[in-house]
Amino acid sequence: MERYGGGAIEVRDYDPRWPALFDEECERLQGVFGPAVAIEHIGSTSVPGLAAKPIIDLLVGVQSLALAKSTCVEPLRALRYTYIPEYETWLPAELFFRKGIPGPWTHHVHVMEPSNPRWQDFLLFRDYLRAHPETASAYGSLKKSLARAFGDDIEGFRNGKHAFVKTVTAKARSEFGTR
Repeated sequence: MERYGGGAIEVRDYDPRWPALFDEECERLQGVFGPAVAIEHIGSTSVPGLAAKPIIDLLVGVQSLALAKSTCVEPLRALRYTYIPEYETWLPAELFFRKGIPGPWTHHVHVMEPSNPRWQDFLLFRDYLRAHPETASAYGSLKKSLARAFGDDIEGFRNGKHAFVKTVTAKARSEFGTR
């Protein structure tokens, strides 16, 4: 079982400072990635009004994942990020970094080429929740319930959200089409 950094999973009410925290971290990451295709604020902290774990998720698009892997690990380490290579087994074609180890975790960085289908899924899910506050509210309630049920079991928490995320992403694809 993968344990949540810093103890029990905490889902907080929306914090209006989250976009500013994204902007600050985005500036730091631009210094690492330089010609990144894009850096997007994703995850629950990117949706106004949505309850979330207080972790800023950043999606970084790069021209070449292999080049990024060979050049960004050390500069990100200097920014206190830890590369989590074991995630590659279930997140193929993506590099995952976590800031705040051992906990509490403060930021996640997902690095991939924008051609990765997960790129579009992240943005569709975020944009659907932004456009549908009632769905965002239901997602926040689900996450609060899962946090109570799973304690510090982050894998169980993630798995508990999976069906909801998959359903909403399918609705988003139907409503918004592909990008």
